[in-house]
Amino acid sequence: MSRSVAIVGAGAIGAWIADAFDRSGWSVSMLARGATLAALRSQGLIVERGGETRRSRLRAGSATELGVHDYVFLTVKAQILSDLAPSLSPLIGPASMVISGSNGIPWWFFHDFGGVWANRPLDSVDPGGVQDRVFPRGRILGSVVHASARVPAPAHVQVVAADKLLLGEPDGAMTQRLEEVVDGLLRGGINAQASPHIRQDVWAKLWGNMNMNPVSALTRCGTASILADADVRELCIRMMEEMQECARRLDLSVGMSPLERIAVTQRLGDFKTSMLADLEAGRPLELAPQLGAVAEIAERLDVPAPFVRSILGLTRLLGV
Repeated sequence: MSRSVAIVGAGAIGAWIADAFDRSGWSVSMLARGATLAALRSQGLIVERGGETRRSRLRAGSATELGVHDYVFLTVKAQILSDLAPSLSPLIGPASMVISGSNGIPWWFFHDFGGVWANRPLDSVDPGGVQDRVFPRGRILGSVVHASARVPAPAHVQVVAADKLLLGEPDGAMTQRLEEVVDGLLRGGINAQASPHIRQDVWAKLWGNMNMNPVSALTRCGTASILADADVRELCIRMMEEMQECARRLDLSVGMSPLERIAVTQRLGDFKTSMLADLEAGRPLELAPQLGAVAEIAERLDVPAPFVRSILGLTRLLGV
């Protein structure tokens, strides 16, 4: 049976995912506007990966025009999601599943978490609880993207590197709906994997991003230059240690030390972080759902986090 998916966010990662679902025979729509919408309607979606260039014709438009879908995959920047969420209601029917794919801590992270953290929203992530009201609790999948892509022109994406795409139920269950999404992406050429611990996966990715992203924005440097400087590298490690203490108190294991995680980044070579790319393009930074969320969690846990809070404040002064 053919399934339908609406991709919210027609940028690099959204296009990569849309192309995969289209390859696997799903009915794919993309929420788009402006030049991207015009390009999707005139030329279709162009995705270059693995030496192949593929063009697909997808439905594109507003949420009202696209209507209800089986799955709604959110690939927009996390900082705009609360403002955007109310307009997405036409995509979500009584059985629709919502898949979060933005960087940082998602709004559902503490749903049924257990203990004093159960169902406690984060103001830095979902101010006013807008996302929590719009997106149906109990019909959510989390995802973590390990890939990079770029957009040379509207509706034209080049996949630079693609490692894997992790997906999971917040409670760790292996469900039919999870398997269905993973299968669709696998048949479309993405290394999708079902994870029984998606919260830990989300946390682990953020642990590597929450220092490199803002520090690169502040310094205008790539990762190699940042980690080559002993003092700046030590700053990154101190930030990771503060987040690591939060993880310990939340019983979230990252499975490696800060030095081991730094080594992983160094093996990837010199690259420009997404936050630096956004800064150079004049786009809003993903600061609140990434570093802001860590600072808020640390405060609630009474974990001293002077390095996290200092870099958060300095990056906030960039005014983007």
